[in-house]
Amino acid sequence: MGDSLHDQMAALRRQGIHSVLTQFTDIHGVAKGKLVPLAHLPDLVATGAGFAGPSIWGTGLLRMGARSEYYGRVQPHSLQALPFMPGVAHAVCDGFAGGEPLDTCSRQVLKRQVARLAERGLTLWVGIEPEFFLLKQGADGRWQVGDALDTLAKPSYDLKAMHRNQVLLEDFRATLTQLGFALEQIDHEDATGQYEINYRHDDALAAADRYQLFKLAAHAVAERHGLVFSCMPKPLAGAPGSGLHFHLSLTDAQGRAVMADPVAPASAMGLSADGLRFANGLLMHADALAAICAPTVNSYKRLAASHSASGTTWSPVWKAVGHNNRTCLVRSVAGRLEWRLPDPSCNIYAALAATLAAGLDGMDHPALPMPQACDEDLYQRLAAGQPMPARLPRDLHAALDALEADAPLRHAVGDAFCQQFLALKREEWSSYAQHVSAWELARYADGS
Repeated sequence: MGDSLHDQMAALRRQGIHSVLTQFTDIHGVAKGKLVPLAHLPDLVATGAGFAGPSIWGTGLLRMGARSEYYGRVQPHSLQALPFMPGVAHAVCDGFAGGEPLDTCSRQVLKRQVARLAERGLTLWVGIEPEFFLLKQGADGRWQVGDALDTLAKPSYDLKAMHRNQVLLEDFRATLTQLGFALEQIDHEDATGQYEINYRHDDALAAADRYQLFKLAAHAVAERHGLVFSCMPKPLAGAPGSGLHFHLSLTDAQGRAVMADPVAPASAMGLSADGLRFANGLLMHADALAAICAPTVNSYKRLAASHSASGTTWSPVWKAVGHNNRTCLVRSVAGRLEWRLPDPSCNIYAALAATLAAGLDGMDHPALPMPQACDEDLYQRLAAGQPMPARLPRDLHAALDALEADAPLRHAVGDAFCQQFLALKREEWSSYAQHVSAWELARYADGS
């Protein structure tokens, strides 16, 4: 490894690289790190870049002693030049403390789930669909859509907006291509100021790493154009919010698809028994998963069966699975599962780890009844006043209660991580609950 690492350093120097951006992810899913001279790369790989543990959200580390220091160990395979930071190479880090993997590091949490899957000879493949808003702050400090002319009532696939923003979108394309993203499409989404960029799927850990790099690049590109790349799930009250859908599939050691069964009856929705059981696990643990996959107060403004200005809403409110049915929480398509709960405010490592843990639990309970296919538009069913499937928690507080009550999922994901997550998110909810909003003042201030 030593020779290969030195060869890697030599190759980076030939590219003009002088520093390494050692990047880790805090419990909120935010990328953090520091710049370290390239000459220190062997130490960064062996020991890691040092950070004060209590200065990082969710580590649970003390202010003194051997386990007060957080070490981000560079993963050499992840090193690559950053086009928006000349002379700097990006590196993904794993969290360590006291010489041991840190159980509150979300990347370590996902690695443990991937290892559980590997023991079964299986690999999880994940396609991530990032939706996001491009916003700016006005002179009055209020947030608004970055493109003032982006005002269509139904803006999906708006080519005029894409033409106006061609320079920005080309910057996205060029930057992501330089970083090795296999782009598949860029389109204007269903809200004003909202876009989606799709790129090729990967194994679960690589997909999570790549999404974190995507966000890092997207923030840099948007800032170059005077805009903010926003992962806020629902910044516009009357418009659809942003999801972060996971397309999930499993393969065995021979590369054969495990979830798909093309000759299954229609009621199986193109899924094998394992695919149906994985979906069952997602539905069984959906309430607890909401806390990790939709982890902010604002997430539940997206997860509401509310009217949309565009006339369409895709909010996955009800715990159901259907074949190519976007009104369900789980959608089967082409022999894989689309998990529609996550939003871009999530910690991608934790969300994927919890999703995988839930799916495995479903596979480990073959005696449970298989989920029934939903072949109705659930929003039409709601409008008709018909009985509905059970729905997701209505707010973050209820989702946190569900996670706390779901001991099997917490144990599978990791009690130490979940303890830190629940404590921080309870504080977030408490802060929100004590805030007096403009809506409350307008509604109640002059009332009797």
